[in-house]
Amino acid sequence: MVRAAQGPVFVPFVLPGERVRLGAPVRRGQALGAPAELLEASAERVVPVCQHFFQCGGCRLQHWADAPYGAWKRGRVVSALARAGFGEAPVAELVAAGAGTRRRLDLAARREGGRVLLGLHAARQDRVVDLVACPIAAPALVALFAPLRAMLQGLDGFRREAELHLNLLDTGPDLLIRAPGELKAADRTRLAAFAQAQGLARIAWQAGRQAAEIAVQMSRPSIVFGGVGVTPPPGAFLQASREAEAAIVAAVLAALPAKGAVLDLYAGVGTISLPIANHHAVVAVEGDAAACAALDAAARGAGGRVRVLRRDLARQPMMGPQLRGFAAVVLDPPYGGAREQVAALAEAGIASVVMVSCNPEALARDAATLLAAGYGCAGAVPIDAFLWSADVEAVAVFRRRAR
Repeated sequence: MVRAAQGPVFVPFVLPGERVRLGAPVRRGQALGAPAELLEASAERVVPVCQHFFQCGGCRLQHWADAPYGAWKRGRVVSALARAGFGEAPVAELVAAGAGTRRRLDLAARREGGRVLLGLHAARQDRVVDLVACPIAAPALVALFAPLRAMLQGLDGFRREAELHLNLLDTGPDLLIRAPGELKAADRTRLAAFAQAQGLARIAWQAGRQAAEIAVQMSRPSIVFGGVGVTPPPGAFLQASREAEAAIVAAVLAALPAKGAVLDLYAGVGTISLPIANHHAVVAVEGDAAACAALDAAARGAGGRVRVLRRDLARQPMMGPQLRGFAAVVLDPPYGGAREQVAALAEAGIASVVMVSCNPEALARDAATLLAAGYGCAGAVPIDAFLWSADVEAVAVFRRRAR
């Protein structure tokens, strides 16, 4: 935020303490879409490592030195808990995932002027920034950028625009393409050749609103959680990096009681459920049918250490009697948090609630609900799963106080 004559103005790429000259007149509270002229730089400013910085809408904080950047990010979790009423809660040092570790990318593809643009959208714009590098992404994914452009160029099913969802599994890259057009026989042949040449176990295609189909499968795609191999559905949600996942799982396991069953809500494909199952009986609840099926198949193949329930927790939170018998509840909700589910947990008086949150605002709101129900915060671990962005992951532990 920059203090201008008109009032506060949100200006991108400006660091605390810097002086800038604004260009065109701005209205109070308006956000500018381009850098201002820098008059006085902060000592904390560094040279961005990515050639696409300022254009790409992904990383926004590459120009900030590591130490103040990390302190600010940890501070977002401290501030969220303070707003919820947990100003004295212990917050660990930020766990850094590091560059070159991101294993999932959502890319935009567009035909434009006879070329295929492949990359991310510019900040607050529809324009696609054509990426040739990405310092946050795993090198195995970056290496696919140029081959993907060449493959898409001759694909009939790719008309003008498409979305590409890349996950780096233990068996290599896994690709889901969402596009309006249907695949033709020649397209399938082209996709198969691409998968073989680039080492992809699977390519799935989703035409419009139809269900995704497996267009090519060279081998069984797999990722291991807690020693158990899972075949995730195409485009499945994964934690952004292995390092972030490991930090989240470690913080969750450290927060659980020594004994007792654990309820894992918003379980996905078992990222947290399966590691917990090495120590506790687990009931995993997830609303997505494909994710449930993947987790259930993995759990059954590993001896049934996890019982899987499909339930849309946004519409039907686990409540009352359904929550009895659990020593702790773990929940990793979507970005918007879990307002109704947390209220049900608070009302049921669950002894321990371990919340994994990627949104400090939602964390503050849901934590306040627990405070009002008599919970204390035993601590939180902030994790920089989203390098050089404003987002921060946190594992926060809440214990019900004795009455």
